Amino acid sequence: MTQSAFSLSYGDNGIGWLKIDVANEKMNTLQAAFVDQVNDVLAELTHHPELKGLVVYSGKTNNFIAGADIRMLAKCETATEAEALANKGQQLFNALENLPIHVVAAIHGPCLGGGLELALACHSRICTDDDITRLGLPEVQLGLLPGSGGTQRLPRLIGVANGLELMLTGKQVRAKQALKKGLVDQVVPQTILLQVAEQVALTTKPIRTHSFQDWAMAGNAFGRSVVFDQAAKKAQQKARGCYPAIDAILDTVKYGLEKGIEAGLEQEAKVFGDLVMTAESSALRDIFFATTAMKKETGADAEPINIERIAILGGGLMGGGIAHVSAMKAGLAVRIKDITNDGIQHALAYNYAILNKQRQRHIIRKPQLQQQMLRITGSTDYRGIAHADVVIEAVFEDIALKQQMVQEIEANTFEHTIFATNTSSIPIHQIAANAQRPQNIVGLHYFSPVEKMPLVEVIPHATTSATTIATVVALAKKQGKTPIVVADKAGFYVNRILAPYMNEAAQILLAGEPIEHIDTALLNFGFPVGPITLLDEVGVDIGAKISPILVTELGERFATPAMFDVLQQDGRKGRKSGKGFYLYNTNNKEVDKSVYTLLGITPEQRLTEANISIRCTLMMLNEAARCLHEGVIQSARDGDIGAIFGIGFPPFLGGPFHYMDHLGIDLVVDMMREYSDAHGERFAPCDYLVEMAQQEKRFY
Repeated sequence: MTQSAFSLSYGDNGIGWLKIDVANEKMNTLQAAFVDQVNDVLAELTHHPELKGLVVYSGKTNNFIAGADIRMLAKCETATEAEALANKGQQLFNALENLPIHVVAAIHGPCLGGGLELALACHSRICTDDDITRLGLPEVQLGLLPGSGGTQRLPRLIGVANGLELMLTGKQVRAKQALKKGLVDQVVPQTILLQVAEQVALTTKPIRTHSFQDWAMAGNAFGRSVVFDQAAKKAQQKARGCYPAIDAILDTVKYGLEKGIEAGLEQEAKVFGDLVMTAESSALRDIFFATTAMKKETGADAEPINIERIAILGGGLMGGGIAHVSAMKAGLAVRIKDITNDGIQHALAYNYAILNKQRQRHIIRKPQLQQQMLRITGSTDYRGIAHADVVIEAVFEDIALKQQMVQEIEANTFEHTIFATNTSSIPIHQIAANAQRPQNIVGLHYFSPVEKMPLVEVIPHATTSATTIATVVALAKKQGKTPIVVADKAGFYVNRILAPYMNEAAQILLAGEPIEHIDTALLNFGFPVGPITLLDEVGVDIGAKISPILVTELGERFATPAMFDVLQQDGRKGRKSGKGFYLYNTNNKEVDKSVYTLLGITPEQRLTEANISIRCTLMMLNEAARCLHEGVIQSARDGDIGAIFGIGFPPFLGGPFHYMDHLGIDLVVDMMREYSDAHGERFAPCDYLVEMAQQEKRFY
């Protein structure tokens, strides 16, 4: 017999204790199989009429309920089946809410998705002030809406505007924010959580009216319209109509407002079922499963060495960012070496600015800021470097300089010290060419800004040891990153698939399409930034440096248009030089129209957005397929995660390989041939895709 995740006990003072503890799992998640278990609990409560209150708490030490187990959604073959799951959840939480006694949720750790929906069905909520306590409804990030009452109870509790903000962003709030929003009733130290919850449960059950309390909702049609219009506008600024769950959440909340909570719940379940069947939700759920699986992977068949100290060479933008995730996320002692004190001060100021923003938002306090800053020290020589377990090099993209860094580190550190180079373009085997301990050398390619971008490429060369690989994979995870292991070939993976995409955008620009039209086309396709904006952000000079390496190793399809040289000669490196394709001295983002004159372009909109976006994207898809075939990436899954987390490939499309499967490989090949006939050999589908189309194969 399956052990129940729900167990009841009783105190002498009339309080019942409902413990949630899913057997053999680190985190509590709600599962369809629990329906009967909860019904048994509710039935048992009816035999105790003397009960005054009930405290719902977790048997886990570090989480309340992390959400529903979304694996059960994959088993649903129809929207009706998915709707039935939502109905069951609603019925359970309605029964909990309708108990005649005061039900209190005692929350410590993550309380997310279905976990928060359960807590919302309770009459009161008490949570701990611990940093791991987070509350939220992140279903939108899986292409879904909260399906167990969340769309109806949350807005009624904290107001429509606040409720929509949480549901439309999937944002998780800490304890103090939750208290301020009215999401919880009290915030207490963990040591007295159950004691306070017990005291609250003994008080009179609060009356729940199920009416909206917002001034804008109280029969004010204009006010309602403003709230929903503003919420939609804000949500679609980034989503651009690509995520059906956003409109579904807005419509369902509004429906419940106008028709009442019972009708709202019915609509919620129906829409939930419809969303489960969408391609967007399927893709987003696959990403979730992929990243969850990757958390368990070590990168190599070896035990990682224990890391206590790391050193960083270079205090620039990348060095400062790597220092931040190493000290603040991984909790490691960090020593920065730079050739000047200004470089060290820059890295320290960079980290202070990030932490001070957190202090201003009341995420951390001043003593915590000071304590975390103490983890980072610096010097202009090798003092303090000798004891580093890993040295991460973040100096200029210059092969001679990087080889010099290898020699100096090997002369000043232990035999086991790992040298990880944060290069975006130089092959790792070249950097390790003169090394005494090449087995300790590996690529560790971060993306800018380091504290925000979730991906890291781990790049072993031919003689990198398994221990080295496993150690830097473990380090990247401690830093809060998702690492993928890629082959030591030119451009690695992310930059290799990005280069032809960017080059095609440049070709379209040179043909006369306006800059903002090109950017808007790819934004509407689902990328977080347009390719021309990205050129300005990354730097035209960086693209020009990477291109010759790719051309030498991989061929002329990577050749950059001549405009890159023209831009550099005019001092247009992008945002960092103060001028590029856009103006950076104005409040509003505007195209620098003088760049058209410089490049000899007369801008005129001729192509549709769809034509522009598919031209750029086909170049990326073709190169991604080549990378998989050549073994640059180990799987289609790694390729999808790398593209989404590294360059923002539209998540709702699931990544390049999921997207090609969705379109059909035969259609992708046909489109590439069509564009090859129209625009040149660079669009010709690679042999691997042609073979897959002929054999009717898929990547998944």
